Amino acid sequence: MLSNAFLIAIKEIKRNLLRSFLTILGIVIGVASVIAMVMIGDGTTANVQQSISKLGTNMLTLRVGQERRGPPREDNSAKPFTEGDISAIKNELQNIKAVAAENSSRMNVVYGNKSNTASVIGTSNDYFIIKDWEVTQGRVFDEHEENSGKSSCIIGTTIVKQLFGDENPIGVNIRLKNISCNVIGVLKSKGAAAFGNDQDEIVIVPLKMFQQKIKGDKDISSILISITDGKYIENAKLEITSLMQERRAVKLEEPDNFHIRDMQDLLSTMTSTTKMLTYLLGSIAGISLLVGGIGIMNIMLVSVTERTREIGTRLAIGAMENEVLLQFLVESIVLATLGGIIGIFLGLGIGYITVNIMDLPFILNSQIILISFVFSTLIGVFFGYFPARKAARLNPIDALRYE
Repeated sequence: MLSNAFLIAIKEIKRNLLRSFLTILGIVIGVASVIAMVMIGDGTTANVQQSISKLGTNMLTLRVGQERRGPPREDNSAKPFTEGDISAIKNELQNIKAVAAENSSRMNVVYGNKSNTASVIGTSNDYFIIKDWEVTQGRVFDEHEENSGKSSCIIGTTIVKQLFGDENPIGVNIRLKNISCNVIGVLKSKGAAAFGNDQDEIVIVPLKMFQQKIKGDKDISSILISITDGKYIENAKLEITSLMQERRAVKLEEPDNFHIRDMQDLLSTMTSTTKMLTYLLGSIAGISLLVGGIGIMNIMLVSVTERTREIGTRLAIGAMENEVLLQFLVESIVLATLGGIIGIFLGLGIGYITVNIMDLPFILNSQIILISFVFSTLIGVFFGYFPARKAARLNPIDALRYE
């Protein structure tokens, strides 16, 4: 009986091919939209995770002042860190991989008649370990450059392209405002960060040089700390907090005049935000599935009206109500399922093209594909039941008289 109902459904769909296609179009668009939106959202989430991981692995950032919302900025109300704080973290705490100061300033970088604004960072060689930076040309700072404040610098690939083009920058002097600085290395490109800023638009100089020639004092605005393993991060945060409270003479009843930022916290926040937006967009796109279901119900009601005499004949010669109901219900399910299958392939195609255009990772979410398919089938059941029931409950005599 089920196979016969399926064959009749296929026959009816073929007989009105254009109308059948227009009927399932809402389902096709709905399923395709959901899958494409989720693919784009998953790709964006993965891209955010990759971008944040580029900022440094297992990294903690120790900043002056109480934690504030918004972009990081220096807090002049609290005393800055010192090199003694860095030494204490290195020597007194466990599971510390590397510790580096980070003083930064935006300034104009000049070579010949070309210039570009860049982030200039004063730090030590541990910075390259913490940030997972690789020097592809030249070298890192030697001991003399770190201790004496010699004017040496390592530059990012954006600075190389903007100022040097195809010229080799190693050994060439550039100007940071009015300070001449010798280029000793070039960093491997990292591209854009999670917030869209260009990580390669950077110049790194020794901390003492930054303090003496750029900032004019020995203050340190922030300290970067790399932990040997992610499982030690929470314990390290507690130990660093305790150490800094002691070194900065924070009284028991006073709030800390420093704060620690955890990259894992940032990663979790950004990931949860992008996932929530993905589900929101997917849900909005899913509304079109309901519209498609209404379209199926409408056409099935038209079909019942057109085939009233046929239904009456079947009932008159002994067909059971449940057989008529099954026939129309199967036709509705076949339409919805066919729309779901076409929508899946269309959504995958749109999603694939879009993520490639947006330069996002391609993430195939088999779960959302299965959910979309099942949901489209259920729509066929739900919106097809009323027309099918109407057909099954027709009075055979009235149906045979229908013109």
